[in-house]
Amino acid sequence: MFSGFWAATFFRAKRRWLTSLGSITLILILLIPGFSGAMPTKIANRSEIRGVWITNIDSDVLFDRTRLSNSIGQLQKLNFNTLYPVVWNWGYSLYPSKVAAQEVGQAMMPKKSIETLLGRSLPAKEGLAGRDVLKEIIDRGHKAKMAVIPWFEFGFMTTAPSDPAGSDLAKRHPAWLTQKADGSKISKEGTHERVWLNPLNPEVQTFIKSLLVEVVKNYDVDGIQLDDHFGYPYQYGYDPLTVKMYQAEHQGKNPPPDPKDVEWTNWRAGKVTAFMKDLFKDIKKANPRAIISVSPNPQEFSKEFFLADWEAWERAGLVEELVIQLYRNDLSRFKWEMQKPEVQRAKTHIPVAIGVLAGIKPRPIAMKQIQEQVAAIRQEKLAGVSFFFYETLWNLKPANEKVVDRQTGFQKLFPAGVDRPKL
Repeated sequence: MFSGFWAATFFRAKRRWLTSLGSITLILILLIPGFSGAMPTKIANRSEIRGVWITNIDSDVLFDRTRLSNSIGQLQKLNFNTLYPVVWNWGYSLYPSKVAAQEVGQAMMPKKSIETLLGRSLPAKEGLAGRDVLKEIIDRGHKAKMAVIPWFEFGFMTTAPSDPAGSDLAKRHPAWLTQKADGSKISKEGTHERVWLNPLNPEVQTFIKSLLVEVVKNYDVDGIQLDDHFGYPYQYGYDPLTVKMYQAEHQGKNPPPDPKDVEWTNWRAGKVTAFMKDLFKDIKKANPRAIISVSPNPQEFSKEFFLADWEAWERAGLVEELVIQLYRNDLSRFKWEMQKPEVQRAKTHIPVAIGVLAGIKPRPIAMKQIQEQVAAIRQEKLAGVSFFFYETLWNLKPANEKVVDRQTGFQKLFPAGVDRPKL
């Protein structure tokens, strides 16, 4: 049996050859038993990832049962087929987690943190208390024949103990945090202070594994997704534990003072890759059917700035779906990123989709740009698209665009339902 790539390559070559033979020879060959040359074209026409990330930041869709159900129903009508709901950010789970209860002290994100992120108080009937929002999404999504792949958004990132949104995790486990060369641990992003768990710390690794295994084992999910935070910023790694590990492998030498030193970057990225191998095994042991999806930045940026060498993961067979975040306004740059060698290699044996920015709260994106980028993805013969994020599909939009026009725009992109690509 040909793989999708080799069948497509074989058919393209055969089609050119058959054309030169004339129509009679073509008909005779197509009648040969078992010939399935047209199959790749049909598969390409009927399979596509049509996803959307559902988050709890600048969005309250997760906190109201009725609105959540109606939103999934609307996505179904518009022929989306994949939901990526957030299940981990700000140092909290968004589902009732025994692992989080033990290590964070909270089984789910507390109401005070939700309200801080939303910037308003929640009515008594809204929030996460007394609910299992992940189960609600799975039940509703599967009823709509949509894949549900929970999104482990923050990865190793959490919030500083001093941040208004909290981080009970950082308060309870200060030794789990990594630090910069000057000893500082906090990075400012917007109005919020971030800290990073040390990916090389065995206790951190156990915690992260336990969270992910908990999801794929206890829920009827189609997979689990890691993103650009499944690494850590290049400035970090100067904590005592990491320094000792480095010294043990470098004849007692300290890590280079330059955090961008190539060998130092490769060493830390290699340790993250080694953890990824262990994680892959544990997830597959817990749920062999759960695909491992990764949604990183482009490779060069991902490795250099966040020590997440997803190309190495993909080459090692640790990634089963790749959704590359290409949040670019310039269409030529957008196309250029898709044509990079690592993207072209990956698409030969796993589904490779593109993350498209539908907008963020201070930066609405016009429907025309979204449509142009989806057309470019299809022209590149990639596996599909996922939009960041649900609220900006048609709620947080440019002022001159109506909700109905935005929804019509997506309907034109997805005029009929299709299956997701199979591994």
